[in-house]
Amino acid sequence: MPAAPQVSAKPRLFDEVRAVARMRHLSIRTEQAYVQWIRRFILFHKKRHPREMEEPEIREFISHLAVNDGISASTQTVALSALLFLYRDVLKKDLPYVSHIERAQKPKRLPVVFTRHETKRILAQLEGTHWLIAGLLYGSGLRLMECLRLRGKDIDFTYSQLMIRDGKGEKDRITMLPAKLKQPLMRHLQKVKVLHDEDLAAGYGEVFLPYALARKYPNAPKQWGWQYVFPAAHRSLDPRSGKERRHHLSETTLQKAVKKAIQGAGISKHASCHTFRHSFATHLLERGYDIRTVQELLGHKDVRTTMIYTHVLNRGGRGVTSPIDL
Repeated sequence: MPAAPQVSAKPRLFDEVRAVARMRHLSIRTEQAYVQWIRRFILFHKKRHPREMEEPEIREFISHLAVNDGISASTQTVALSALLFLYRDVLKKDLPYVSHIERAQKPKRLPVVFTRHETKRILAQLEGTHWLIAGLLYGSGLRLMECLRLRGKDIDFTYSQLMIRDGKGEKDRITMLPAKLKQPLMRHLQKVKVLHDEDLAAGYGEVFLPYALARKYPNAPKQWGWQYVFPAAHRSLDPRSGKERRHHLSETTLQKAVKKAIQGAGISKHASCHTFRHSFATHLLERGYDIRTVQELLGHKDVRTTMIYTHVLNRGGRGVTSPIDL
């Protein structure tokens, strides 16, 4: 009788990477990006196992990305973070600081900003949910994913404020809820509540909860307060648990709508959804609000990040009189 094949108890490398990423509560996007960069690192070194490589191989790969592939500085930083995560957190290998890397040059660019009139024209091109989301991006200074990840419990109509949970850097903050958007948002939530009730009646109605909250509060995934404010039109399978749930609206849907609205408004600026956030900060500073207040509303860790909008204010004729006008 042939012997049973031996099954290795040791998990595969990428399974380990995913397991540690989930244990450390990394987002699904970060997990996918890290796996992609680790795979590229292994292929670059002719499929050698990372345990056989150390700092020189990491330095060679990261430098190659900047010199030969011409990637941006931010992309290079993500690639380096993925490899440091692999060695320090997954392989438990003490890795010294990776130095002498050829770094991609980070260009110094001022943010693109809409004028008030341009903002009005763009919003006029949008309608329904797209108009409401764009209104929150501009009226509350939200990042796109912060807006799409809003849940019912994060909206306080009484105090006209939004609670942003797990923003950039896993920080919470409070920002304003514009008075102009209150009634449209209430009407929108009434429609979402009907959709949620239909999901419950069909045996679904669960939503993803972060940080293993679903185990701590078993009934929470189906409660109204945890549902996304901007749910997707259709249910989908969760890539981690395999459960059929209704996730939030895809960001590409709004990105396409905003791009079309910018073109429809006849604006030639190289702009995106994030330009609404830049415009929010700039227009508040134009009206004389304190930069520290704007910093808190935006959720910037350092006021120097917010200071870039003062440079926007001081250019384009706002701070200097042209000699031809004298």
